Amino acid sequence: MFKKLQEDISVVMERDPAARSKLEVVLTYSGLHAIWFHRISHRLWKRNLPTLARMVSQLGRWLTGIEIHPGARIGKGLFIDHGMGVVIGETCEIGENVTLYQGVTLGGTGKEKGKRHPTIGDNVLIATGAKVLGSMKIGDNSKIGAGSVVLKEVPPNSTVVGVPGHVIIQDGVKVQQQAFDHTNMPDPVEELLQSMQNEIEQLRNEVNQLKESSTIHEH
Repeated sequence: MFKKLQEDISVVMERDPAARSKLEVVLTYSGLHAIWFHRISHRLWKRNLPTLARMVSQLGRWLTGIEIHPGARIGKGLFIDHGMGVVIGETCEIGENVTLYQGVTLGGTGKEKGKRHPTIGDNVLIATGAKVLGSMKIGDNSKIGAGSVVLKEVPPNSTVVGVPGHVIIQDGVKVQQQAFDHTNMPDPVEELLQSMQNEIEQLRNEVNQLKESSTIHEH
């Protein structure tokens, strides 16, 4: 047990340049505390004590701001950096040496049964606010960009960005995407005003025609 605790502390010291001492890490790093709470709750879950496991999990959530379901399976070397708002679902599986940042959700879409949450491969980095939803695999050595929403499987060695998430780099090679002109995007307000102006011009012409027709009939 003490060896695992030392390994957890070493992970933080290696990956966070702001960590100044092991004592500081033990006392102040909520991501580390959340992992320790999960270890206890997961053991209770496996021993068929779900209510007690959920109580421990909720205590950890209350103290750290990080919610990890007791049923989630987590490999060694997980680092949760600035972890407030991180959510990890019941059937989620996380590989080794994974890094999660603030606001990451590893959740379900609400439609699946059984395996509802993602499987995260080894050496994956998921940046701030990213959402990975559904039962799919994020391949080893992949990176998910901040704010991305991933709904489909991601191949190994990929970089994903966007809503919905799409692969922009795979195996070190840039993936060609459909051209997107950011500088000449249509302005919906301008288009609406132009449409209204056209209708006004059309109505004005019709009114003028009616006036001319009325004048002719009078004479």
